[in-house]
Amino acid sequence: MLIWEYTWVLLCIWTPKPLYPWRLLILKVFGAKITGSPFVHQRARIQIPWNIQLDAGACIGDRANLYSVGEIHIGQNAIVAQESYLCTATHDFEVPTLPLQSAPIRVEAGAFVGARAFVLPGLTIGAGAIVGAGSVVTRSVPPGARVKGNPAR
Repeated sequence: MLIWEYTWVLLCIWTPKPLYPWRLLILKVFGAKITGSPFVHQRARIQIPWNIQLDAGACIGDRANLYSVGEIHIGQNAIVAQESYLCTATHDFEVPTLPLQSAPIRVEAGAFVGARAFVLPGLTIGAGAIVGAGSVVTRSVPPGARVKGNPAR
């Protein structure tokens, strides 16, 4: 993981937006599953690239954070806007040692996760759904739904 961190900083963070194919190549080298030509902003933060799947036309915005302890799948033409946080891990607060728990996140085709939204582990944002900016998503969002707020409703 240390090698990944240094590689992203040295080879990707400074690149201009149009060089996203280069960033995709680096992600692929580190095990990300990429189909088609998604866009990953140079300042996106990806914790563990080998747990990421990006489909054609997917977009990861400026400073979006993919905390990919578990798998994250971003579907075709789905957008994760700037400074959004997809968090696949939490702790078991019933156990004194607070062990780490992870669960996958899916953002299905055509879905939109607004700026600074926070998505909890184990959830699915359904196809074509919209999550409003700054929302905290505590339950899966059905396809085509529009949710906002804390918690998102």
